[in-house]
Amino acid sequence: MALHFERSEFDARRDRLMIEIAEKKLDAVLLFAQESMYWLTGYDTFGFCFFQCLVVKADGSMILLTRSADLRQARHTSIIDNIVLWTDRDGANPAIDLRNLLNDLDLLGARIGVEYDTHGLTAYNGRRLDEQLQTFGQIADASGIVSRLRLFKSPAEIAKVEKAANLADDALDAALPLIKQGGDEALILAAMQGAIFAGGGDYPANEFIIGSGVDALLCRYKAGRRKLSKNDQLTLEWAGVFHHYHAAMMRTVLTGKVTKRHQELFDAARAALLAVEKVMTPGNTFGDVFDAHARTLEAHNLTKHRLNACGYSLGARFTPSWMDMPMFYQGNPEPIAPNMTLFAHMIIMDSETETAMTLGRTYLTTESQPKPLSRHDLDLIVQ
Repeated sequence: MALHFERSEFDARRDRLMIEIAEKKLDAVLLFAQESMYWLTGYDTFGFCFFQCLVVKADGSMILLTRSADLRQARHTSIIDNIVLWTDRDGANPAIDLRNLLNDLDLLGARIGVEYDTHGLTAYNGRRLDEQLQTFGQIADASGIVSRLRLFKSPAEIAKVEKAANLADDALDAALPLIKQGGDEALILAAMQGAIFAGGGDYPANEFIIGSGVDALLCRYKAGRRKLSKNDQLTLEWAGVFHHYHAAMMRTVLTGKVTKRHQELFDAARAALLAVEKVMTPGNTFGDVFDAHARTLEAHNLTKHRLNACGYSLGARFTPSWMDMPMFYQGNPEPIAPNMTLFAHMIIMDSETETAMTLGRTYLTTESQPKPLSRHDLDLIVQ
């Protein structure tokens, strides 16, 4: 079996989930998020683009409803013993198969939690699910149960993230020699992803962000490449990935001359990141972290050039995004606690002067100050 953790690790995770199920007085939960299935059982697939569900009963028993294409995938990558298939056919409605499965599991009339907030359950399938369950039992939204359990990392998970962070550093090391006048974004991107693969890493849950010139002000991947000019700016956001665990980094690298505006924005970004580090400690909240970022950039007269979030939790994630909850935004009451892996990014985009500056890295929270997981310093990189 292609398991990346000891069986005792999965048993401990199941026990944590059982406590939550009992506290919420649920008889079962229906998990649709691939992250939840991977965390709980090791099940590793991109087949969640189709209808599938992991049923977890209050007694800890689990059964997976999926398609034939994922039968062997589930057997090989997970601890799931019971697997039921729904059949692809014209007019198929797997929500009916799920309802029948729940009936076979003696859950008629039971209180059932559903993990609605996930890309693994489209609105179309969610509506079909509700149609089948509305008279079957008492349905409750259980979207946040497993995602919050995943927020707190075990020692084994931390080891995965630390490996991912090393791969992220390797990717930057591979990119830097190529960032120069005439440097090709395509070759830079290939070198970064290649370094991660060569180091034993995986595909990221979303595309790396790469953009130069005016495109350096974008915060998302887009198709199309260009070559760098003599005096240019290149924004990179990427993640090292190991066994689906992510450690993200973000930098704007300059070629040639450093403009006055670039230096101003970098000084502000660095000051904001250091301010965030001081607050990323137990006793503070995710909202407090955002406020530290916002206050610093306001002091540099950059409020209109910043974003309304400055980072988020990281862990084992699947397409379409490596971003995990909770996020650093205004008013978020989630407390900072030890053993979280958090990505803080300072993103300043001055559209008036077409100047970009970013700075970000992943941290492991502790009982006191957070531990940066990158070996790279926070100096401005000029090639």
